[in-house]
Amino acid sequence: MSQSIKQLIEARVSTGRYAAERELSEQQVTELVRLATRAPSAYNLQNWTFVAVRSAAAKARLQALAYGQSQVVDAPVTFIICGTLGAYEGLARALQPALQRGILEPALVDGWVAAATDAHRGNPQLQRDEALRSASLAAMTLMLAAQGMGLASGAMSGFDAAGVAREFGLGANELPVMLVTAGYPAAGNWPQKPRKPLTEVLRFA
Repeated sequence: MSQSIKQLIEARVSTGRYAAERELSEQQVTELVRLATRAPSAYNLQNWTFVAVRSAAAKARLQALAYGQSQVVDAPVTFIICGTLGAYEGLARALQPALQRGILEPALVDGWVAAATDAHRGNPQLQRDEALRSASLAAMTLMLAAQGMGLASGAMSGFDAAGVAREFGLGANELPVMLVTAGYPAAGNWPQKPRKPLTEVLRFA
C-alpha cells in the first residue's frame, strides 16, 4: 500500500462493473477481512462477522436476494458484513488479548465490561445501533483496504436482509448490515461523483 490515505480516499469509486474472469485468492480475501477488523468499535467490542461469498452457487443465491444485481455474480467476492447483537456478553473475552499484553489494566477491563453490560443489557435498540455503527466502520475500512491493494469495491444496501440471514445461516445475533463487493474493475464504471460543497455539510461550534 504505497499510496497515501488521502490518495486512496480521493481515488476510490463505488464499483458496479467487475472483470468477472479475474479471481481473488483466499489469501487476498482473508487479508481484506484482517484489515477490516482494525476498524474501531465501542469498548473494542469487535461486534462484527463477515461471510465471504465466493462460489458460483452461493453467488447465485445471493444475487436472487439482492434484486438481481449483476455485480454480486461478477465480483470474485461479495462480503456479507454483519453487526453482532448482544456483543456485550462476549466483551470480557474480546478484551483478553489487550489484558494479556498489558495494554489494558484489569480494573479498566472490569469497568468497561460493567459499563457495557449496564448500557446494553435489556436495550435492543442500543445493541442494534452499535451493531450498525461497528459493521459500517468495518465495511469502510475493508473498502479502503481494497483500494490500497489495487482492487475495486462497492457497498450495497439493496438486498433482502431477512432472506440473507436465512439463506446463509446467520445466527440470531448476526444482523446483516451491508454487502460489499470486491475485485478488479471492468470498463464502464463511473468516476467518483462530485460531493456537496463543505459549506453545506460543515459547521463549526
